[in-house]
Amino acid sequence: MSVREAGTSAPVRRRRDLALLSLGVFAGIVAALLPVFSVIAPGSWTAGALVAAAAVLASGLAVRFSRLPALAATVVELIVGVLLLTALFGRGTAVLGVIPTPATIASVPTLYAAASEEIRLGVAPVEPATGLAFVLVAAIAGLAIVLDHVVLTARMPLLGGVGLVAVSLIPTIAIPAAVDVPAVLVLAATVLFLLRVDVRSRTRSTAPPRSRSTRAQGASATALGIAAVAVVVTLVAVPLLPQPGLRFASGTGAGFGTTINPTLELGNDLRQPREIDVLTVTTTGPSAPYLRAVTLSQFDGAVWQPDTGDSVTVPDDGPVFDPVPVDGDIALADWTTNVTVGELDSPWLPVPYPASAVTGLEGEWLGLPSNRTIVSRSGSSRNQDYQAEAIVPRPTLEQIRSRPVGGDELGDAVRALPADVPAIIGETARSVTADAQSPYDALVALQSWFRSSQFRYSLDAPVDAGFDGAGMDAVAQFLQERTGYCVHFASAFAVMARTLDMPSRIVVGYLPGTRSGSVEQTGTTEFTVTSSQLHAWPEVYFRGIGWVPFEPTNSLGVPTTFAPGATTGAPGATTAPDQQDAATPGAAATDAPQLGDQDGPGAAATGSGAADAQNPVGVLLTLGGVVLLLLLAAPATLAARRRRSRARLIRAGDAVAAWAEIRAYAVDLGIPAPDAESPRAFAARLVEVHGVDADDIGLVRDALEHAIYAEDDARSGDATVLAAAVDRVRARLRTATSAVRRALAVMLPRSLTMREQPATVEVRERVG
Repeated sequence: MSVREAGTSAPVRRRRDLALLSLGVFAGIVAALLPVFSVIAPGSWTAGALVAAAAVLASGLAVRFSRLPALAATVVELIVGVLLLTALFGRGTAVLGVIPTPATIASVPTLYAAASEEIRLGVAPVEPATGLAFVLVAAIAGLAIVLDHVVLTARMPLLGGVGLVAVSLIPTIAIPAAVDVPAVLVLAATVLFLLRVDVRSRTRSTAPPRSRSTRAQGASATALGIAAVAVVVTLVAVPLLPQPGLRFASGTGAGFGTTINPTLELGNDLRQPREIDVLTVTTTGPSAPYLRAVTLSQFDGAVWQPDTGDSVTVPDDGPVFDPVPVDGDIALADWTTNVTVGELDSPWLPVPYPASAVTGLEGEWLGLPSNRTIVSRSGSSRNQDYQAEAIVPRPTLEQIRSRPVGGDELGDAVRALPADVPAIIGETARSVTADAQSPYDALVALQSWFRSSQFRYSLDAPVDAGFDGAGMDAVAQFLQERTGYCVHFASAFAVMARTLDMPSRIVVGYLPGTRSGSVEQTGTTEFTVTSSQLHAWPEVYFRGIGWVPFEPTNSLGVPTTFAPGATTGAPGATTAPDQQDAATPGAAATDAPQLGDQDGPGAAATGSGAADAQNPVGVLLTLGGVVLLLLLAAPATLAARRRRSRARLIRAGDAVAAWAEIRAYAVDLGIPAPDAESPRAFAARLVEVHGVDADDIGLVRDALEHAIYAEDDARSGDATVLAAAVDRVRARLRTATSAVRRALAVMLPRSLTMREQPATVEVRERVG
């Protein structure tokens, strides 16, 4: 190819490379958005975000084709982004539907507030309304502007790739899940594409003609090698890594609805400001039942572990469990409960105890006979509508007082305690129950003691005092502080019962809901259960009756009690109309305390835990903002780093570094410094046009020429004098420009895209 032909095709190649880089940035944004759809449902906002990104990148490309300054491209992109956002979300108050007015700008806080509300109450995948859609489209448009500057202006595609990867990882951080292999491969391909186009354009523009082909082949081989390694790691190594476990975070639905936490980490969720309805219940029983989901018997002194064991398939109809074996003199009640689940996303199914048959479920569900719970390893409780039939033991006070605790059918787990139980736990248990005449009386004494004025319900005190957990140390401190929430009460009760040689466990589920209406046709009552009614309570096993729940949590619900028997001809019958059955502690009257006061102890009817409830959309937006800020700060950081490196060389007398510093500073301030312009011509222009002192720039120029043409090295003259001359030239250039121009020089340094002059490159190679 002749020199003339090369000169003619260079602008065409430049435009093609710019277009390919813009296309790569757009493809990267699309690839980074794929994982986001797991937490934000795709919809009209997706089309708006892609249109905004495409318009922003296209406008920037048009400016670059026009050979205008790089800063002009960013300004035009900002204008286009604002006009598009106005057209999509504020055209009712805009001039010509696209030009924002003060009223349009005033609507932005309202949209942001609406987005925040959606984040607090949304359930993954969130269906964005106008507010959240505005925030998402604005974020994608902003990301496109930043990536355009980083990749096309600053020519740092690798940094842009890091930003894309960070955005794609945010949903996984918010909601742990398996690796989305196709999305990872698409994103990797786009990042490699950006790197390849950038390397090719740099190779063509800087390499001698004879070496271009060799360098291009080397770059292609390197890119293919990186791609092969990425594919192997993604498809082979990553799936072998331990996958994140299911996050059973309970709570008020802030961000992505509610789930059930079987590890007693409920506290931060209960501290959320809002609650949502999670399910409704109708029952033929005299009161709304407690709904149990998980039982926890294994306790190692630090953590209560959810029970596991052999499972059976839940049939479409018919019983899944045998009835609870009870003594023949114990009365039984057969009650039916219908549950309709809404915003509850959990593999654990809330059912009344002791359910025998559960029908109407969709999907594959398993029953655990050891604890009579229902679980799905692949499905979810959301939108399930099912019916549970339970045959409930109803002993009288005399009957339960006469029964011993424990039984041969129980394992060791329900009695086990670590060797180092703090003395306060056992001593307190024995002291409180010293006057008890039976195991039941001892447990009632413990229940009454916890519910007395000596204890206080608080969600915040355990965090402030540093014992927000369910381990042995937390129980010991809870007994000293005497303030906490349901996990502390339940864990302390269960551990103290074990110190008295009583088999105990903890149950996680839901408190009885509040009455929301009656169903006249069936004579049942409907109750609504909210996210704040997630709860933990203890159970103790009585021989011939089964597991009996207790309610030690202070100021919450109604304590478990049994009425004396009054014989009416049937064994175990009772004349007490509001007797509490063994399956539903405190589930008596529908007007029982139901945690309606957000400022009182009942504000969060079910708390426990130490893990932060994460808000994936909030995390998404927050981390996205952090990524954008880091990307915006990256050019200034890199330029400052280069400047410090040159300063060290200048102080050592390096004339090439001194000249490079002056050229870079001039370019940052908007002063052209073409590669083809000789040092003498550039120095003369700085003197004539920009008022630089001729002696100062002349000193640096002469030192550079000495370094280029002399036979020794690149250091010439007094290093202190050279550094002082550079400082004075910089000071003069700085004072001759406006404050805005100086600020842009710091935030958007153009010198990052500037190449070193060929003559100085030769000096570097000569001196090594």
